[in-house]
Amino acid sequence: MKLARFSVDGGSARLGRVDGDRVTDLSAEFGTSLKALLPDLPPLRERLLAQEGETYALDNVALLAPIDEPQKYLGIGMNYREHAEEARLAGIATPTSQLWFNKQVTCVVGPHDDVVKPNLSDELDYEIELGVVIGRRCRHVRAEDARSVIAGYLVANDFSVRDWLQKRSPTFTLGKSFDTHGPIGPWLTTDDEVADPLALRMRLTVNGEVRQDWPTSDMIYDIYQQIAYLSQVFTLMPGDVLATGTPSGIGAPTRNFLKVGDVVRAEIEGLGALENTVVAEPLVG
Repeated sequence: MKLARFSVDGGSARLGRVDGDRVTDLSAEFGTSLKALLPDLPPLRERLLAQEGETYALDNVALLAPIDEPQKYLGIGMNYREHAEEARLAGIATPTSQLWFNKQVTCVVGPHDDVVKPNLSDELDYEIELGVVIGRRCRHVRAEDARSVIAGYLVANDFSVRDWLQKRSPTFTLGKSFDTHGPIGPWLTTDDEVADPLALRMRLTVNGEVRQDWPTSDMIYDIYQQIAYLSQVFTLMPGDVLATGTPSGIGAPTRNFLKVGDVVRAEIEGLGALENTVVAEPLVG
């Protein structure tokens, strides 16, 4: 099942079920917050699938970020073998344990929203990632049980301002958290619809040129190990988003950074695609 948040003609947010190239409005029965629905998602599955309502062509609606105001948006660094090697050759040591950072949730935007290139940097980069959405409150989850707390999956593009990752900040957080640098979507694909999230193909293009093309099977720490690791430390909440790492092909090693006007498309097999245009930041004052 694919669940989306969307608007029509600039109106308020609605909740919908995506079937092919159409979306059915579920808001009257289930409200407009997908995050609020997540803890009850499994028992509501049949009702959600059977619910009828007004339908719209996807081309005629504006898709919004499927998770409204996630409490946490966390990312893991250098979690693909080829990407870790790419970083090592650039002089960055491979982490000996899971390396997590925080993306401030104000960075989250929808799957087709513009991404702003900040005036203070020319090092805007892309990172396609499999996004995992937590479905229920949990702590101390064993890796073998971790799939039971996953609501579903989405496409994430972890836009990064490279010179703000370390040179101007002791942590990754600032370089990962610029406004608009967290597009997610295009919808939430529920866990039951994905046979194996560790066997999906990811592909990112810039202006039609392939930059990243790699399977999720190349993760160093798989998504279940990630959930087990994080939940040792703090409680994971419904709607928390985990960006589970990016493969090789980022712009940093060749300094092939994004420019205003670039169109970045990030697609994951079976989960849909994001397509975001890089725009200039308005001058202040």
